[in-house]
Amino acid sequence: MVKINYGWKYEAAIWLVFPIVGFFISLLIYPYAMERNAVPHAYTFSKVNASNGVKLYTLRTDPEHVELKAIDTNLLNTGLYGINGGFFYNGDLLSIAVMDDWPVKAAPNDYGSGWYNTGLARGTLVWDKVLKHFSVQVVDSADQLQVTNRLAYWAQGGVSMGLSEGSSWERLMPEQRMPAYDEQRLRSGAAFDSEGKLWLIVTPTLCTVEQFRSAILERIIPGKLIDGIFLDGDGSSQFASRTAKLGGDGREVYQMLQIAK
Repeated sequence: MVKINYGWKYEAAIWLVFPIVGFFISLLIYPYAMERNAVPHAYTFSKVNASNGVKLYTLRTDPEHVELKAIDTNLLNTGLYGINGGFFYNGDLLSIAVMDDWPVKAAPNDYGSGWYNTGLARGTLVWDKVLKHFSVQVVDSADQLQVTNRLAYWAQGGVSMGLSEGSSWERLMPEQRMPAYDEQRLRSGAAFDSEGKLWLIVTPTLCTVEQFRSAILERIIPGKLIDGIFLDGDGSSQFASRTAKLGGDGREVYQMLQIAK
């Protein structure tokens, strides 16, 4: 009896099965891969502890990767990366939040839209897209901002940090009506360095504004931060990245600085 070798048939079957299996595996992992690709990656996360006990969570990124966005929920519910923005009351924005001369929530000159610092001149962080330059300007409305092209900038209102003003920075707190600046609260802020990078900063540590500012100067590239602003604090201090999330006290906030790339 002649013995027939069927080995070649098994080998052929295996070569046929592998591509089919690979195809179905790719169908399974494709949505995950696309989701991962859509998640912002253009930032650097860090978590540091200052000598005064204040813990800082930071995101360092290029200002071109940031968008100011209106929201109406806790930042952690959005699925977006970034930190909370300026002050608000009953859903109205009380700090400037403008992209290319348009407020994030309504129309220019509308109350609560992000066009005003609520009739009070406060520190406003401005990114001039033409000059590729940061500044902190003390204004009470977006139409007072000095920019190269009014269709090419973004501006986030808060309260001036006065990082280059030495001890005289403290006068800015009552002048710009920083809420609860001498009380133990959660804090958030945004600052820029000598390389033109933006730092988004939140602490989960209850601290005064002075303690928060001192921790920033000590632990974030000492000597290279130029200036910045304090943002809304207490339970509004919220932070989201791939690595870490801080939800404040769970409350809703109405504006954020989003890392969109």
